Amino acid sequence: MVPARPDPVDRPSRPRELFNIGQVLERLREDFPRVTISKIRFLEEQGLIKPERTPSGYRKFAADDVDRLRYVLRMQRDHYLPLKVIGEHLDAIDRGLEPPPIEPVVPTVPKVAMSEDGLPAPGSFRRTDDVRLSRKELLKIAEVDDGLLAELEAFGLVAGSATGHFDTDALAVVRTARDLAEFGLEPRHLRAFKAAADREVGLVDQMVAPIRRGHDGAARARADEAASEIAALSVRLHATLVKAGLRRL
Repeated sequence: MVPARPDPVDRPSRPRELFNIGQVLERLREDFPRVTISKIRFLEEQGLIKPERTPSGYRKFAADDVDRLRYVLRMQRDHYLPLKVIGEHLDAIDRGLEPPPIEPVVPTVPKVAMSEDGLPAPGSFRRTDDVRLSRKELLKIAEVDDGLLAELEAFGLVAGSATGHFDTDALAVVRTARDLAEFGLEPRHLRAFKAAADREVGLVDQMVAPIRRGHDGAARARADEAASEIAALSVRLHATLVKAGLRRL
């Protein structure tokens, strides 16, 4: 199915109502609870929306701008499309063309977005979902017993939320630990992986900290985008070095 047009098709029939950025945020948060003002400013900075400006510099968004934001956020959340591709879709729509067909979204536990070589793409590091699994559900889906999960928790590899629920990252860790256990690797052996991951996270944070400290409203969103790109490159380098090392065995 072709995504609904967020654009000029029905513009003539719409009243010319304008919204400030806070009102836009309220309209979006029902469907996109994680969206922030910083994110909206960042998408404007990327040229995906072009709200009007008052003489004093305040943004004023038309209904079509809100539609475009919904389209961008949906393509990022549901289909993991990069902003460059989403921008091409919007440009096609603006010129009266149809964007490429998008695969239908089927409700399921989200899968990590993977690049062509099988490594996580930047979109997978930006992926967020609101899936919350109870302990019983996690054990059933991952097909493990509570003993393995308890060990993973003890070594800091998995942690539940304040409400005792687990997210899909925890599910991926538990499943991977289950598969490694078949080769004799126990949770205590996996502490080295956690330590290495913590070092990489620290490096990424060090790299994006100057961006995050920017004084403009889109600084946080730019930092998040940069962190995703650096993380994907870091994982690619790590995997390639391991692969190269195995060849020398």
